[in-house]
Amino acid sequence: MKDLETARIPVETFLNELASGESTPGGGAAAALSACQAAALLSMVLNFTVGRKKYAAVEEELRGHLHRTEDLRIRLLKLADKDAEAFGAVAACFTMPRSTQEEKAARTEAMQSALRGAAEVPLSIASYCAELLELTPPIAEKGNPNVVSDAATAAHLAFAALHSALVNVNINLKFLKDEECVKEGKSRVDRLTDAAEKSYITARAACSKTLGIAI
Repeated sequence: MKDLETARIPVETFLNELASGESTPGGGAAAALSACQAAALLSMVLNFTVGRKKYAAVEEELRGHLHRTEDLRIRLLKLADKDAEAFGAVAACFTMPRSTQEEKAARTEAMQSALRGAAEVPLSIASYCAELLELTPPIAEKGNPNVVSDAATAAHLAFAALHSALVNVNINLKFLKDEECVKEGKSRVDRLTDAAEKSYITARAACSKTLGIAI
C-alpha cells in the first residue's frame, strides 16, 4: 500500500486504494479489515455489558473476552498492512535479474521465501477469525441482548473474512515448491476451516436463541 498505514487513513482513502489499479491493498487486507470490524462489534457488545449490575455474575468472564477481542482488533489491523508488505515482497522478486543460472537460482530462492511469507500472513488472519468465532457464542449468550444483533453481524463478518484469507493462503501455497511446507500449510487450512465451520454454527445458534430470530 503506497506508504499508507491502514490504521491512520480515512476509510474512503483505503477503499480508493483498494479499487485502484494497484496490486495492494488487496483481498488479504480487505479480509483483515473485515475481521477487525468483527472484533470491534464484539467489543461493542461487551462494552454495553461489563460494568452493569445486571451482568455482575458474568462480569469477570466478559471482561476477559473484552480484553481478547480488543487484542485481536489491534492485531488484525496491523495484519492489513503486513499483507500488503508480504505481497510487495513477492512482486519485488519479479523484477530480479535472471540472465545467468546464479541469478535464476537467487530469484527462485527469493520468490519461494516471499511466497511463504505471503501465505503466513493470511493464515494468521484466518486464525484470528477462528478465535473471534469461538468468542461469539458466550458473548451472545451472556452479553446485553439489546446489542446481540451486532454479535451476529460479527460472526458473519469473521466467517467471511476467514474464508477470504484462506483464498490468499491457498494461492500462495500453489506456487511453493517445498512439499513439506505445502503439506503443513494445507493441514493448517483444513484445521482452521473445520473449527470455523463448527464455531460459526454454534455462534449463529447462540445469537438466534438470544434474539429470537434466524440469522
